[in-house]
Amino acid sequence: MIRFTLLSFLLAALLLAALTGCSRMRFVVDLVPADDGLTETVVHEDDDARWRSPKVALIDVTGLIADVRRPGLLTRGVNPVAEYVESLRRAEDDSRVKAIIVRINSPGGTVTASDVVYRETVRFRERSGKPVVVLMGDVAASGGYYLACAADRIVAHPTTVTGSIGVIMQTFNFSEGMRRIGIHADAIVSGEKKAAGSPFEPMEPEHRALLQNMVNEFYDNFITTVTTNRTGLSDEQINTITDGRVVTGRQAHELGLIDEVGDLYTAFDTAKELAGLPAARLVKYHRALQHVGSAYAESPTGSSSTQLNLMQLNLDGAAMHDQPNFFYLWDPTIFSAVR
Repeated sequence: MIRFTLLSFLLAALLLAALTGCSRMRFVVDLVPADDGLTETVVHEDDDARWRSPKVALIDVTGLIADVRRPGLLTRGVNPVAEYVESLRRAEDDSRVKAIIVRINSPGGTVTASDVVYRETVRFRERSGKPVVVLMGDVAASGGYYLACAADRIVAHPTTVTGSIGVIMQTFNFSEGMRRIGIHADAIVSGEKKAAGSPFEPMEPEHRALLQNMVNEFYDNFITTVTTNRTGLSDEQINTITDGRVVTGRQAHELGLIDEVGDLYTAFDTAKELAGLPAARLVKYHRALQHVGSAYAESPTGSSSTQLNLMQLNLDGAAMHDQPNFFYLWDPTIFSAVR
């Protein structure tokens, strides 16, 4: 399959030449399978493991969890929800995969997308009977923690940032500025609440109450998800962890949000324990053109965008600002421009 047209290739070459100046550079042309499906690479194995030994699959969830295609530089990009489900299905269909590790590095995402990946993970456990271990990276907050609740066991680095159990719908309003320069919005609507949340008119109290009720419903769902999966939490613990705060991995362990403090090898040992495996190989799913030299290749960075600094070209990971939405999300920087 040819990934780019000749025009796209030439445009990419010109752009890279402009950005890199006189620095050395190279172009690589490679052949990939026509379907560009997922492949796997062994990234770690026990000393006594063999090529026919059982496998534990490592699946990464990185950046914003949203059911939209993340644009790439001169590429179509990927939909993180679709790619995650594709990875689950591959692990389910492979009889030699006995457990999976879901490595999360995400501040969360939209309410619906977070719920989708959570439900898909629960279905994977129920259909396959294979254990699911979550490993938290730099950040596994809000919707990232929501997804983690689907696991049999949760492992976090001591330096992980997690928690942020709650909901946000960020709104902004231009009406006062518009009034000062003589601009008046005049929407024609079919019902009095049709324009609730419009940035062009002051928010009416009944409109705010309507949106607040939706936030409350989503928040109650989040709390139910946590209490259903993290049994044994006291009322005091629940009140503490559901006020929107973030905590470190070590604090999360003390509060009962996770099961173990550790790292990738802790998660691997936990997955083998749950699956009853004396030895196994850890395989990482990836696309054919991705180089995977270790378990940390193409590993989560917490960013869902590509930035070319010389031109300040930002390719955002999801449509955050073009439409209102409800989020299970912790990222103070995303909405700072509209506060």
